[in-house]
Formats: sequence, C-alpha cells, structure tokens
Amino acid sequence: MPLDHYVTLGRSGLRVSPFALGAMTFGEDPGAAGCSVEESERILKAYLDRGGNFVDTANFYTNGHSEKILGDYLGTNRQSVVLASKFFFNMHPGDPNGGGAGRGAIRRQLEQTLRRLRTDYLDLYWLHNWDRGTPIEETMRALDDLVGSGKVGYIGFSNVPAWVTAQAQTMALLNSWTPLIALQVEYSLLERSVEAEIAPMADGMGLTLVPWSPLKNGFLSGKYRRNAQVSDSERAKYVAGPTEEDFQVIDVLTAVAEQQGTTPAAAALAWLRAKGAVPIIGARKLEHLESNLREATLTEEQLAALDDVSAPTPSYPATLHGEVRRMLQFAGATVDGQPSAIYPPLLQSDVRY
Repeated sequence: MPLDHYVTLGRSGLRVSPFALGAMTFGEDPGAAGCSVEESERILKAYLDRGGNFVDTANFYTNGHSEKILGDYLGTNRQSVVLASKFFFNMHPGDPNGGGAGRGAIRRQLEQTLRRLRTDYLDLYWLHNWDRGTPIEETMRALDDLVGSGKVGYIGFSNVPAWVTAQAQTMALLNSWTPLIALQVEYSLLERSVEAEIAPMADGMGLTLVPWSPLKNGFLSGKYRRNAQVSDSERAKYVAGPTEEDFQVIDVLTAVAEQQGTTPAAAALAWLRAKGAVPIIGARKLEHLESNLREATLTEEQLAALDDVSAPTPSYPATLHGEVRRMLQFAGATVDGQPSAIYPPLLQSDVRY
C-alpha cells in the first residue's frame, strides 16, 4: 500500500500513512545498534518523499539522540508530519521520579522530549510500558491535562496488558477524559500472542494496533534462509537465529513473496495490513526501507496459507471454548448451525468463538 493512502488511527480524525517510520535506530550512541545522522536523514527523506507522514520515536531511543535527529531534520516541515514519541523509561539514574507514569514525571518527560524535537506539541504520545506503581487513573488524568493544554494531540498505550488498557479506556470514557486511539504492540507472523486478548479488545474498543518488530528481529526480512549465514544484520550479532518452527513460517513467507514478485519483508507487512494494523517499519540502511516498502497485495489464498503456518497455540479461555465445541459435537448438537437445544442460548456466541 502506498504511503500516501492514508488511514485514520482508531476513533479519531488523525490521518496517518499505512506504515509508520520507526526511529529507534537513529543515532550511534554507545550501546545502541543505530545508524549515523547522515543515514538517518537519508531514510527520513526517502520516507517523506514517498508521502509518508507518521514518524515514531521514544525519549530513550539512542539516549535521546533519536528525538534530536528528528527535531534537527524536520524543522519547518514539522507541521506536515504526525510525530509520535513515548514516555516511561528513566533518563535520569538516581532520580526515582525521572521516569514512570506519575503526573509530574509525565510532564517533565514531555518537556524534555519537546525540547529535543524542537517543537511545542506532539501529535501522539504513548505510555511506553505499564507503570505498576502508579494508579492508572492518575496517568489518564495527567494525559488528559496535556491534551487540554495543546501539547499533545492524541494518546496511546504500548506494551500494556489488555485488562489494564480496558480499565483505562473505560475510565476515560466515563469521565469524559481523552480516550486512547491506538495500541503499540509486538505483532508479526512469528509473534501472534496479542490475538488472544489484546487484539479482540482493541477491535471492540475501536483502537488501532500499531505493531513494533513486525519483521521479528529481521527474521521475516528475507535475510534468514536455511543453512545460510547472515552477514549484514547488527541484531544477528546478539540475537539467536530462527528456530525450526520459525523457519516453517519463513519458508511459506518466502514462497508467497516469490509468487508476488516482492520481498519477504513486504509480504510480512502486507499480512499485518490485512489485519487492519499500521506497522512500524524500522531501518538502519536506506535499502532496508526500500525493501519494506515494495508493493505487495496478497491473495486470500496466500493470506490463509500464512495464517495457517503461523497459527498460535490457543490459550485459556479460548481452549475452554474448544472443549465445549468438542463436547457438543460428541453429543450430536449443532454448533455452527442453529442453536442447540441442549446448550443455553445466551452462550451460542461462545460456542462459535
């Protein structure tokens, strides 16, 4: 899907590209597997020139250098970019309030982020992780204040359990506070656990999923092949390679990509787009970005093949519904057709789950 075929995030009027550009790799600070300022700017320019408008970063990416690179590059083009950043991780060792999701900590983190980004507002501000030590109502009320001040346009959660997210969203709606519009989660053909609880909740509450690591550490990029050495990946130096189970998915993905005349990366991202997600694509080199953005429109058969080979193992309570289905079939009840006389009518939706 071209970057200028914009979609809206959640129940909002915020229009973004179908793929966000992740800036986690911008900057070569010690301990960060990033790229130079010059390469970061090349990647940014290529993304923006194609019509991309959704750029995502975080306060602690490359120790704040990622935000600074973005701020220095965007300059007067800031208005045309949907700029998102995150708060939570402590940038000030020794200061117990230097991070987290408390009222004062959120405000200070935002001030520092805006300074590095050289702007006076963010289009989208994410809670980067669940702060177990702060009441969720304090976090939501503080974020609502920031939206009211004009410093933040919209809010979202990242890496937060479904029950906490549902609690926060319900609380916001009942109190007329600013609601969440999107959830940033790990989601890919090799990581589908979000489909158990988070994805159904997001669908029911009108929240868009914005997957990070959509290529699972590069495993789905096309670099990893059976019995082949990976030589151009920084992650390969400290991340174990794909398992046999992973390679079963990679094999099917590679075959689908060849059928489409595209790259495995583009096919993996197209699968996520078919799920209604807005993936975050990261790149350390310009060619990585170009590989990710190759055209790919998968057929129903190809989507089904990828669904089947990557299907996650169901967890409770989905497993319970499966047991009920088998019990009813054993008893001769109709499960997918008309309501069964021996099964309570109110639970028919559960049987179809």
